[in-house]
Amino acid sequence: MQALRATLPALTTTLHHFASSTSTFQLLKTISATPPPPPPKTLYILDSSFNPPTLAHLHLLTSALLPSPQPVTPPKRVLLLLSTQNADKAPKPASFEHRLVMMELFARDLLFTLPKPQTSTSNEQQIAIDIGITKLPYFHSKSASIEESGVYPPETTQIHLLGYDTLIRLLDTKYYPPEHSLSVLEPFLAKHRLRVTYRGGERGVQDAYLKTLGDGGREDEGGKREWVEEGRIVLVHGIGDGEGEGEGDGVSSTRVRGAVRGGRREELGRLVTVGVREWVLGEGLYLDGE
Repeated sequence: MQALRATLPALTTTLHHFASSTSTFQLLKTISATPPPPPPKTLYILDSSFNPPTLAHLHLLTSALLPSPQPVTPPKRVLLLLSTQNADKAPKPASFEHRLVMMELFARDLLFTLPKPQTSTSNEQQIAIDIGITKLPYFHSKSASIEESGVYPPETTQIHLLGYDTLIRLLDTKYYPPEHSLSVLEPFLAKHRLRVTYRGGERGVQDAYLKTLGDGGREDEGGKREWVEEGRIVLVHGIGDGEGEGEGDGVSSTRVRGAVRGGRREELGRLVTVGVREWVLGEGLYLDGE
């Protein structure tokens, strides 16, 4: 932990330089058991405030990375993406520097959790985890910025991992002025995909929401039925059905912060990974305020 603590000043400098630059996406670090990892053909993107990372984030990623009926092209990689400029959330109570450290600890815990490759000779089976930052607030603009950065091969397919509530916001036309049309998402969803985890509760309502889009019920708003027909947006059952912001099985970043303030260390161990727990307690994070 001392080594990571020593990186905080450098992270502060990096964030300041990024804020004053024209760049909208920057890759900070790649974590892999077998460096260097091969360039990915499938990139799973988990975009969150990571305030802090929780076991719901872990479940969201684990369920996506395990074998599924929807095959993807290896090599696969994960990108943990932190928005450093978000209109809805101020950088508190944990600073961006601390969140980036927790993202690294979370990434290492995730690698430990994932099943080990069956053979040691196949580099494509190894999962690497990238940590990146962005200034942009919307999925489609973040996606384009990542593409334009040249960090990943141009043929890389992005699979954005999110929960149902986030999908509702993504498909809400109020976020896309002045036309207030979902047509702004067409270039994004023509190439990339959304893997949406059910929210706990009435799944029939959630299925019906997506079916309306697939039946052409939102074409007057710019929504394309092909996004559903071609599997660009799919609803899936995750491990605990966790949400990107950590809503699966009652696990949330808000609940983590409450457990810390209340001194409930045993509960904290059921909400975050070991590395994140040690950092939160060791640094005295979330003891004051929301």
